[in-house]
Formats: sequence, structure tokens, C-alpha cells
Amino acid sequence: MKVVAIVGSPRKNGNTEMLTSHTLKSIAEEGVETELISLAGKEIKPCNVCMACEESGECVIQDDFLPVFNKMIEADGIILASPVYFGSCTALLKALMERAGWLSGPDRRPFNLKVGGPLVVARRAGQNFTVAEINFWFHIMGMIIPGSTYWNIATGWQQGEVANDEEGLRTAWNFGKNMAFVMKKIA
Repeated sequence: MKVVAIVGSPRKNGNTEMLTSHTLKSIAEEGVETELISLAGKEIKPCNVCMACEESGECVIQDDFLPVFNKMIEADGIILASPVYFGSCTALLKALMERAGWLSGPDRRPFNLKVGGPLVVARRAGQNFTVAEINFWFHIMGMIIPGSTYWNIATGWQQGEVANDEEGLRTAWNFGKNMAFVMKKIA
């Protein structure tokens, strides 16, 4: 079993990546293989709804999307993590979600019954909408979203501040434990 966590922040080693790494440690403790993929420095272009994927099953846009998408397909669990930018997930993560959604199509459904969930970090507000936005994608993909002890959110502004959010860290840790539990039950 494997969980792939995709960090949609354009910043390397920021609060979102720290929270995601923390969650992956929780999952790894349960004997599940983990991988963190940072979108920082990658080019993920937005979907142009050309519909080529409907016929071919392949995306014709040339960028860094396909290797990330293939890792998502291979994984048993997926975490999508984002800082809040103006009340929403980052453009990088949104582009990945849109492209993966269109490429998955109603006939293919490669994420159906996989386990996944969001992780969200913000300075002050916007986490709830961003969690919902990412959860909507998981629902449309037919995925199973385990709960935690609160929404999978944490607060932090300057690099490293998320380490001061004890409740956020605990919630993310518990989400990781629940994710591993559900994955094992399904297997």
C-alpha cells in the first residue's frame, strides 16, 4: 500500500509541506509506504477543456502533469495539500485537480474507492472553503475520505509557524492514522 501526498504550494519547505510531512510520518508508522510530491518548481498548466482526453485517454498538454498523475493512479491513497491563497487552493493544485478530473473521465474512474483527503494551511482564514473545495474533488472522483478530530487544517504564516499549531498537527496526525486504518480495511 502506498500514499502519495501532493503539496500544491509554490514554496519549497513551507508550512504546507511541513504539515504534510508530519501526516506522512503518521501513515508510515502504520506500515504504509509514503511519498511526498511538491509542485513547487513544476509547471502544471490549467486544463483548456480541449476534450482530446475523452477519445484518447491522454492529456495533450505538455508540462509536468503526467508524471504526477501517474503516481496518483498507482497510489492507494492520495493527499492533496494546499496553502490558502485568497480563500482557495493554489492555482497549481487547482490545475492538477482539473486536469486529473477530466483525464479520469466518467468511463475510466481510476480514483474510485481509493482513500484520500485534504490538508490545508492558512495564516488566518479560508481553510474551511479550501478543505471543501478539495473534498468536492475527492467526492467527484468516488474516493473515500476518512475523518479526523477536526477539519484537516492548521495555521501558520511565516515558514515554520505551523509547528506552533498543536491542534492542527494533532488533527493532521489523526487523519493520517485514520487514512492508514481505512486503507488496510479496504485491502
